[in-house]
Amino acid sequence: MSKSLSKRPSKSAAKAKKSAPHTSEVEELAIAKPSTRMAAILYDGMLILALLFLVGTFLTVIGTLLTMETGSESSQAQSLPTWYQNVIMTPSFILTLVGFYGLFWRRGGQTLGMQTWRLKTVNNSGHLLTWGQSFKRVLAASIMPLIFGLIGSAIGGSRAILLTSVFLGFVFNYAFCLFNSRGLAVQDMLSNTITLKMPKTENEGLWRVIRNRKRGK
Repeated sequence: MSKSLSKRPSKSAAKAKKSAPHTSEVEELAIAKPSTRMAAILYDGMLILALLFLVGTFLTVIGTLLTMETGSESSQAQSLPTWYQNVIMTPSFILTLVGFYGLFWRRGGQTLGMQTWRLKTVNNSGHLLTWGQSFKRVLAASIMPLIFGLIGSAIGGSRAILLTSVFLGFVFNYAFCLFNSRGLAVQDMLSNTITLKMPKTENEGLWRVIRNRKRGK
């Protein structure tokens, strides 16, 4: 009798095992296709652009007041110093992206666009991302656009070429999925995270996750 009881797992152990998915269980779920990921990004794109516009406008006003003399005519208009754009504005844009994605990824693994397409970003253990992992993933997604942008700047230098190069670097992140044996994007590999296509029955949704957490407090 005591021997049979010793082999039976406790309720707490079974619950812990259920709440901590292993990498093998994550692998069994379908990895999101690049076309679906791009569609989700288009959904989120309008909100992200609005946030970046607000941040850029605010920093431009602050930078103009602090670093330049303002005139009364359009001919007296000046550009912000290069150091201000590189040291202040660029990191601020990156932090805005980290804040946007980190907030959603930490809450339920889904942005609004990802929720629409039943996508979920988790780490390789199947758990929601931490702030550090979110930051690492956003930086990893920025590497190829930066490299392509530098190449475009060296080739032509015009704004159109630069923006086109950055966009091609962004597309490359997801085109890489087609050549990777597991279907991983560049940022997946560099940040040890993964974006999954969730079944309808398991796609809990961001707002439901937040609502349930509030009820549990």
